[in-house]
Formats: sequence, structure tokens, C-alpha cells
Amino acid sequence: MRLIEKIKDKSAIVGVIGLGYVGLPMAVTVARKGFKVIGIDVNEYAVTHVNAGENYIGDVDDEELKNLVNKGMLKASFDYAEINAADVIMIAVPTPLDRYQQPDSSYVRASVKSLAENVSENTLVILESTTYPGTTEEILVPAFQEKGFKIGENFFIAFSPERVDPGNKDFKTANTPKVVGGVTKKCNEVSKAFYEEILDAPIHLVSSPAVAEMEKIYENTFRNINIALANEMTILCNRMGIDVWEVIEAAKTKPYGFMAFYPGPGIGGHCIPLDPFYLTWKAREYGYHTRLIELAGEINNHMPEFVVNKLSRLLNKKGLALSRSRIMILGAAYKKDISDVRESPVQQLMVELEKNDVTFDYNDPFVPSFHNELNDKIYKSVSLDGLENYDAVIIAVDHSVYDYQDIVNRAKLVFDTRFACKNIESDKIVRL
Repeated sequence: MRLIEKIKDKSAIVGVIGLGYVGLPMAVTVARKGFKVIGIDVNEYAVTHVNAGENYIGDVDDEELKNLVNKGMLKASFDYAEINAADVIMIAVPTPLDRYQQPDSSYVRASVKSLAENVSENTLVILESTTYPGTTEEILVPAFQEKGFKIGENFFIAFSPERVDPGNKDFKTANTPKVVGGVTKKCNEVSKAFYEEILDAPIHLVSSPAVAEMEKIYENTFRNINIALANEMTILCNRMGIDVWEVIEAAKTKPYGFMAFYPGPGIGGHCIPLDPFYLTWKAREYGYHTRLIELAGEINNHMPEFVVNKLSRLLNKKGLALSRSRIMILGAAYKKDISDVRESPVQQLMVELEKNDVTFDYNDPFVPSFHNELNDKIYKSVSLDGLENYDAVIIAVDHSVYDYQDIVNRAKLVFDTRFACKNIESDKIVRL
């Protein structure tokens, strides 16, 4: 068919809706493979920076972005009318939860509405945003059918979940295996042909978009629940006087039947804390209560409070009251070696410290400042020059750039919530 021919000879134009942590790396990956790419975003910052060849995403190479833009392989726009030229369109817009912990599909709906008004037949539309099972067939299919398109004949729709892992040096967009669920077999065929041209990884086809949507949530729910188990073990081991990190290191020696997950001050990022709630919400439609998923969320959400309570006890042993202590928090991002603070547990950790009238600062070389959405405050990273003046240092994020031996040498007390000081021996160090 003509669309597959255009994909194979690289004459197909690709549109990417959303130029954030998922969309921009994908746009660069596609352009790198020889396709002209049009990026659409409502964010002025994103559009302006892309067109200037200026990178703002950690997983994108600055020079590569600039070169692709200068060669005319990638451009960005606010105008959905430009998407009319695209043969393949990928949707990578946010899918947050609202204040009631229910999926907010407004970004997907708005994108689909604008696309339906501007696309032509013989176009492939792929939703990559993580969402609840049923989204593709409930939102995308009707919108394009109403425009007279025949899905699987002269218009093609699929869901293929993004698997972006910010900061991962081994797996990027281009070499991560791809799951694809088309609305019809022909949709799968066209989608596979496209991904085979842009990725250096296996393409795994499934029978429907719902299967692909469910598998992505299963991936992240699996991680969420296992982290919750590690956190619950930590709470119990603390009461029993057992080092949970030593337990995990010992358990890791079993070559089968065990996968190591680690405790911490909470979980963060746009995926792991949120995605399980898409499933919890959808399950209610079928009269099912996802008790394990919800309990895991409760355990993980409790960890910032647990950290502060343990810190209080540690300071009390030194004759210090938490409210009269000065604390340094190392790290603000949701995980090591990135600048992303979305859903970072450090935000809740700061709120818990403020509840106890604690004076604190934070240092993060990746996050010079950020807006804490939980208390609507702006925080700025401070220097570590006066580290010896703080009563305790909380290692909340184990960035590789930190010199942990130097930190231990200068600090009065180090509360290590990330096992960052595992190779350092000192009475100053207390593990989570």
C-alpha cells in the first residue's frame, strides 16, 4: 500500500504531538532516521527552543538537535494545520491524574480533536501516552470515524506505550523494544512497518490497543508494588533492628526467583506513582476493587513521613529537637542523575519538615530551583560549602556527581535513604 511505501522510502512526513520528555526524544529519533518531522506543542518554550535548535531535555543530545533543525529535518509549531502534511502522527501528551486521583484525558481529547480537524486519509495515528485500557478505542476511534475515515482501510490507529526512562544510559528510545496494538490487523501492519524504520529494537505486536494499554500499566504497577514491598520491609526491619539493605544484598545472591527492588524516601516521576491509579479507576467500572495496588500506593506515600520521624529520633539521641535543627537535603529530582522533579518524594519530604517547623535547605546540581506543587513554594539549591553547619544531611537522591566520602567527612550526621554510602564506614552514617 502507498503509506507503507512512503514509510519505507522515507518520504513520509512524521508529526509528533507533544515535545516533552517523551515527544522530543522520539522526534529526534525519527528525524535521525531520515524522516522530516513536524513537532506540535502548545508550550511556547518548547516550540521556540526546538526551532532555535536549543535542547531542554536531558536524554537529547544538544548538537544532534541543533544539526537536525539546521538541516530542516525537524521543526516545531503551535499550529495544528501544519499536521495536514503528516503521514504518520504520534501523540505524546501528558495524561495526569486530577485532584480526585482520576485520569485526566483532557490533553489527549484536545489533541485528537485538533488532529481530526486537520488530517487526511491514509494517515497513521499512534497514541504513545500512558493511559487506562480502552482509551484508544473510546477516544481516538470515534473521533476519526466521525470524519468519515474507515479504520483499517483508509485510516490507521494504534497504541504503542512509551518506555522512556530518563537518565538511563543503556536504553534510549531507539533501542528499547516496542509493543504495538493496532485497532485492526492492517493497523498493526502499518505501525510495525513504521517502527521498524525508526527503531533498532524488536517490535512486539499484540491483538488490540487495550492489550498494549494494559501491559504498560502492568509494567509500572509491577514496579510500584515491589517498591512498596521493599519499603514495608524497611519499616519492619527498623522495628526489629535489622539492616534491610543487608537483607536485600543477601537476597540478591539467589540466581533465580528474586528481583531486587530498593526502598527509599518515596517514589516519583510521571509514571510509577500515577499509572496504577489509571487501573484502579478503570477497575471500578467492572465492579472490582484493586486492593493490592491501592495499599502499595499508601505504603509508598507514607515514606516521606517515615523518613522525618526517623530523623527526629536520630536527632533526639544527640540531644537535639527536630524543630530546632538545621537540615540539608541532598537531591530534589525524583531519581538520580536527572533534572526531572515531577512527583519527586522530596516535595512531600519538604512539606513534612515544614510541618515540624524545621529549617532546611537543599542542594541538587541538576535542579538549581523548582516549584513545589504541594505547597506552592519556590526553592533554590544552595552550595555545600557550609555543610558542617547543618545538624543532619539527608541523602534523598543518590546523584553520581556527589563525593559521598567528602560529604560524610564534613557532615555531623548523614541519613542515607538511598544506600549511597554503602562502601563508606563511619559512625556518622545511618541508613533508612
